[in-house]
Amino acid sequence: MTQSSLAENVMKIAAGAHVTAGCFLAGVPALALGDGTALRFDGEEKRVALHRDGTILVAAKAGQKLVTGGDDGRVVAMDVKGALEEIASAGQWIDALAGREDSSIAWSSGRQVSARDPQGAVKSFSAPSSVRGLAYAPKGYRLAIAHYNGATLWFPNTAATPEVLSWKGSHLDASFSPDGRFLVTSMQENALHGWRLADKRDMRMSGYPAKTRSFSWSSDGHWLATSGAEACIVWPFKDKDGPMKKAPRECGVRPAKVSRVAFHPQALVIAIGYEDGWILLCRLTDAAEILVRKPESEGHDPVSALAWDEAGRRLLFGTSEGHAGLLTMP
Repeated sequence: MTQSSLAENVMKIAAGAHVTAGCFLAGVPALALGDGTALRFDGEEKRVALHRDGTILVAAKAGQKLVTGGDDGRVVAMDVKGALEEIASAGQWIDALAGREDSSIAWSSGRQVSARDPQGAVKSFSAPSSVRGLAYAPKGYRLAIAHYNGATLWFPNTAATPEVLSWKGSHLDASFSPDGRFLVTSMQENALHGWRLADKRDMRMSGYPAKTRSFSWSSDGHWLATSGAEACIVWPFKDKDGPMKKAPRECGVRPAKVSRVAFHPQALVIAIGYEDGWILLCRLTDAAEILVRKPESEGHDPVSALAWDEAGRRLLFGTSEGHAGLLTMP
């Protein structure tokens, strides 16, 4: 049961289109929208057209830029002032996108993967099959590529042969643990798969009633929060064997599936978004809950974006039906 509410601390935002992603650029909230535009709040609401003839399919933060990929085949970066840079024009839609704090950007279109380093040099690689997910390793210039029957580890700036991690099935999203010890992918088969990278040991996390399309690591790397059930499922990764032979925790149990999760950048608190538009904060240590958003009307309006600022004082969110908001912690 929800113990208290922060709903009065939320500033409502009329996004007006599907919210693909959200982030903070030098402290300025920014949303990537399905209609090809970005919405930012630098003292006032400002809209910028990034993909004039297309939809934003994927988005990521790279340094202090919001990077988007569209069905027009373009990759575009927007800085905090709204200035745009075209990173690439792939010719067909962009399937996956990743960015990191040093401004590196990676994107995929079909089997083709491209990686752009902070100096602007672009390297390309052809994956074994169509790519669904990309993730940068926390250390070293290495990229994880999720595809059919496994994932590939690629060092764009070396001639080393890419390393293949095999596991049958279709792998979707990918994520490294903050300490770089584990790689986890979501799968078409309503499960997660993981590898302990030191010895390539497989780890399977199953039992989900739906696909996991959102996961988030705690800042210490000890916990992985995931969507795909009528609760946020949180797996333990502190020990060397990760979640193997350990039961996950559950928090935020509700009669609606979790659609998005985002760990607080400093505390063991998880922002949980649901398919009916609800948003809760859940403290992992004691499962205490705080309400952030309860939709004004009942319906299917999945939370599609959640993003904390660096200090963990503000939470930006958006939904599939174009509703959005900014929570400022009291």
